[in-house]
Amino acid sequence: MERSEVTRRPLTLADAESLADLFATAEAVDPTGEHESAEDIAESITSPNVDLEHGSLSWWAGEQLIAYALVRVRDGADPVHQLRFEATVHPEHRTDELGAQVLAWVERAGRERHLKVFPDAPLELHGHGHENQRWYFGQLEKAGYHRARDFFDMRADLGALPPKRELPSEFALVTYEDEYFDAVLTARNITFAEHWGSTVQSPEAWRHLVTNSASFRPELSFLLLRGDEVVSLVLSDFYESDAKATGVRELYISHVATLPELRGQGVASALLGHTLEEARAAGYERASLGVDAENANAAVGIYERCGFAISSRWYGYVRAVDATPGS
Repeated sequence: MERSEVTRRPLTLADAESLADLFATAEAVDPTGEHESAEDIAESITSPNVDLEHGSLSWWAGEQLIAYALVRVRDGADPVHQLRFEATVHPEHRTDELGAQVLAWVERAGRERHLKVFPDAPLELHGHGHENQRWYFGQLEKAGYHRARDFFDMRADLGALPPKRELPSEFALVTYEDEYFDAVLTARNITFAEHWGSTVQSPEAWRHLVTNSASFRPELSFLLLRGDEVVSLVLSDFYESDAKATGVRELYISHVATLPELRGQGVASALLGHTLEEARAAGYERASLGVDAENANAAVGIYERCGFAISSRWYGYVRAVDATPGS
């Protein structure tokens, strides 16, 4: 049977359902453990760091979406603009030719978007994928990317938690409310400044991606306060689409952070332990999080002491790009 002619165009919000179908098809072949609904995708592609008209492209065979790519500018470049991108190709259309087209577009669009926001900074393109996405990694390596970092998915059975540390009495424990928005973002930007691949996050992006996200669970997000200052935080999400696919109510711990001067004192593990107990009481069966395998603050060990174990791995791929005008 002859294949339909392939056409290309930028993504629109109306493509969210087609993207969800593409992701589900790819997930069946290269399982990552992630299950995104059309609503999840619509929220993601309308974030402030995405320009669908100039920073996305989709490939269609007739009415079927067979591939897409999208670039996301960052809120800071200190000193390098680590522009992120994502791409997926339908398993039945995976060829070296299409893979090369997708990544060539990523480089062109990434350079163009970069010159709009950080023209004086060096540019790196950052992509990532699950350990099962071997075809994708092969395409990245052919295009000159190198595997720069490993990350772990970790999970904890909330029915078998170890004893938790007592919360430090000198700090006030509160549940997240929007009145703490600025203080939480300040703490996040301070503590994540030393994380590989991280940069400052703007209030607009933070609100869209975190506190206003449909997945955010403020009732299971906790802060420790020293006056008006947030000294430690644990923020949580719940994805209905994952629960529907797996039958398990899993709380995703999106952010764990403690100010540098308080590290090594058990503050983060105490607050995380409190969060996990509250999640269990709320009917959750499992918790998960992601962590840099080389985290400078020995976070893997902290999470293991709280009952987490490594469940899978993700890889970060990077390519430096000459983004000088006319290159």
